[in-house]
Amino acid sequence: MELAYYSDYAVRLVNTEEPARNKDSLTSVEAVRDLFGTASQMARRATDADVTRFRSVRARLRAVFTAADAGDQTQAVDLLNSLLLEFPVSPQISGHDYLDDEGRPRWHMHLADHPSNATAGYAAIAAMGLAFHLTEFGADRLGLCQAPPCRNAYLDTSTNRSRRYCSDRCATRANVAAYRARKRLETERSANTGLTADTSQASTTPTDR
Repeated sequence: MELAYYSDYAVRLVNTEEPARNKDSLTSVEAVRDLFGTASQMARRATDADVTRFRSVRARLRAVFTAADAGDQTQAVDLLNSLLLEFPVSPQISGHDYLDDEGRPRWHMHLADHPSNATAGYAAIAAMGLAFHLTEFGADRLGLCQAPPCRNAYLDTSTNRSRRYCSDRCATRANVAAYRARKRLETERSANTGLTADTSQASTTPTDR
């Protein structure tokens, strides 16, 4: 498993909550287990106690994205470093499940964890993955969706660092809203221009005596 893959753990956890919509899908141990995806062995460690612990880590990860989105790279790094210190991992070279055409292992870096609970294991992987993404591509590649009220986290992988939305759906919604706003403004300006012209004409028309 490549290190870049782990950064998605952070995004998945942060996006279980939509504060502006007052929505939170992280309400059960089943929801916690779903976050692990194919890491079924780690997921089996989850208990009801992890729901609260996961929410705490989620708030800290969102703070990293919020700082990065606001342009405060130092704050984003400081917050992420605190997670890395609290939830360390052990990098290992692995070749399991990946063989080349000749049957030899395709060696890659793997993050081995030995956590005391499911939250510690997930947090360690999410923080390390996010740290790898930040140092490889830049803190400005961590963003929050600009389509109100959505504030989902995303990782910008565009070639020109132009991403502003978490999904195509939000991008479309924002573009439609912007188009409608422009049309309203044009209509208002047209109406005001017509009103001004009528007023000017009335002031220059001779009155009957």
